[in-house]
Amino acid sequence: MKLSDFDFDLPEALIATRPVRPRSAARLLVAEGDAIRDLHVRDLADLLGPGDRLVLNDTRVIPARLSGLRRRETGQGPAEARVEVTLMEPAAGGQWRAMARPLKKLRPGDRIRFSDALSAEVVARGPEDATLAFDCEGAAFDAALAEAGAMPLPPYIAARRPADAQDREDYQTVWAARPGAVAAPTASLHFDAALLAALEARGVAFTHVTLHVGAGTFLPVKVDDVSEHRMHAEWGEVSEAAAAEINATRAAGGRIIPVGTTALRLIESAADAEDRIAPWRGETDIFIRPGYRFRLTDALITNFHLPRSTLLMLVSALMGCARIRKIYLHAVEHGYRFFSYGDASLLIPPGRDRRDSSRPKAPPSGPTA
Repeated sequence: MKLSDFDFDLPEALIATRPVRPRSAARLLVAEGDAIRDLHVRDLADLLGPGDRLVLNDTRVIPARLSGLRRRETGQGPAEARVEVTLMEPAAGGQWRAMARPLKKLRPGDRIRFSDALSAEVVARGPEDATLAFDCEGAAFDAALAEAGAMPLPPYIAARRPADAQDREDYQTVWAARPGAVAAPTASLHFDAALLAALEARGVAFTHVTLHVGAGTFLPVKVDDVSEHRMHAEWGEVSEAAAAEINATRAAGGRIIPVGTTALRLIESAADAEDRIAPWRGETDIFIRPGYRFRLTDALITNFHLPRSTLLMLVSALMGCARIRKIYLHAVEHGYRFFSYGDASLLIPPGRDRRDSSRPKAPPSGPTA
């Protein structure tokens, strides 16, 4: 398939730069069969029920965007320049890979001072990123980063406004627990305590997994033949308890519904040939595009994605390319808000509603969150 197959016209006015409040007041497009319904995220409590299990990514976004002063000794004395850095992922020896601007003006040996408590040395520079060695680690690094860093808003938001104090709450899920992401699992941003309580009261079960979302999620696809694209690897973990909960739900005939493409990519990475899931830990670069056979996913809650993006390819694989084009046309025509702070969709592909199977309808085992 060609990259142009995943293009569409999106009015700039539909790109959300702030979320709605409360979180669950965001709009929800429900696509099931040939039907499309226009609801709100809070209506999930009426759409889901016993037998359904939501898979939640519990990664926590770190304040990965830093502004610093690069210092370099020259023949004319010390020279300084302003540098903007976004951490991407940890590297060997406690170092970090990072995007930097201007990257071309960095070289190994340069020192960048971000605050009185946080500095780094440039260890290496590649064509797209640099490797930094910070002057502290562990709890000291976490504290210094929390003080000096800003939330790493997606480029399409950062180009319109800077991150501020409100983003530290808005760009974090209510169940965030394990620090390490440099981008939020944004479908999860629509959930609040009231919605979680309503879902639990309906008998919906929850399973937590971890995928530390990397900045590579924002990198554009640069090849015309999408089969030649290589995904950026991200670290994830499915615990023994999480695997047992998911397998029990499937055995009971219930639906597995990831909240967000990150949770979906993780559980599909951990699935085996018999469509079961085992405890799993490591890096995944799974690229889900049309033609992929989903092993565990019965439906998906997700936001509306960028044109020509791997995430649009993923939902096209789930729903079919023609169906997704109709869904996105409907979303544009009806003024849905797009991207990270935008509205959401519940996508239920044909033939994946396991509630209609002949399997027993006993409630799934395992604790709820």
